[in-house]
Amino acid sequence: MMTPVEVVKKQLAAYNARDLDAFCACYSPKIVVELLVGNKLLFRGMEAFRKNYADRFSNPELHAKLINRIALGQVVIDQEEIVGFPGHNVLHAVAIYEIENGLIRKVRFERSAHHENVPDLMAENQ
Repeated sequence: MMTPVEVVKKQLAAYNARDLDAFCACYSPKIVVELLVGNKLLFRGMEAFRKNYADRFSNPELHAKLINRIALGQVVIDQEEIVGFPGHNVLHAVAIYEIENGLIRKVRFERSAHHENVPDLMAENQ
């Protein structure tokens, strides 16, 4: 069984390769995806998850750059810059992954198109 960091690394590599099968294999069939602020449900279950990412992966420009990662127990938090996301030149995002039995069971996102709202934590800590 993969560690929480390993499964999150694997899903990010699959995301950037736009490999839908490898990406979905990192997630629980009961995956829940929400927005962090307001706990708005974006989708639930593998069928909805797969459809959403199949549409997104059709964009050859799609790429997420890892800015920072924090891991504690079964939770991994990534700060990312994403290009190729519809309607944005660069999207800044925080993803909180909850891992259960070696798979991502829940992910919560906060996103912003404004860089000044998302500090570069890696630069501040160097």
